[in-house]
Amino acid sequence: MNSAVRRWFASAGAMRRLMSTFAPYIGAGIKVTEIADDFSSATVEMRQHWYNTNYVGTHFGGSLYSMVDPMYMLLLMRSLGNDYVVWDKAASIDFIRPGKGRVQARFELTAERLDEIRSATAGGDKYLPEWQVDIIDDSGELVARVHKTLYVRKKQKPTV
Repeated sequence: MNSAVRRWFASAGAMRRLMSTFAPYIGAGIKVTEIADDFSSATVEMRQHWYNTNYVGTHFGGSLYSMVDPMYMLLLMRSLGNDYVVWDKAASIDFIRPGKGRVQARFELTAERLDEIRSATAGGDKYLPEWQVDIIDDSGELVARVHKTLYVRKKQKPTV
């Protein structure tokens, strides 16, 4: 992330506000409702509107995936700091049941998971951590399950 963008995301509150005004999120009706001050968790939601409803009256699948797309990468970048390269590597989504009304997804980044990633990348090796994210509706029913794989590597120190 370049320095100007890092400054925009200097705090969890700033990141939450900026992500909620991010054009793809506005276009899909997605709102970031919470990001923990230490970037260890986040919650996003999407209410159903005419512009994110598909032909059969349920949430558009692309909007459901958009809810989760950048969140683990952003949380991990902020939690690990500037010494790491973090990229989204792969994702898949399994649509479980039609989504209607408000749906939400919750992201958790534990201290144990961060330690695991730091340990796996300490020698300069790449690491491909995986997460599962559930998208649920207001009744607590599972609407979709997203599987995310990230790419993480500790940056090489420049040689003089």
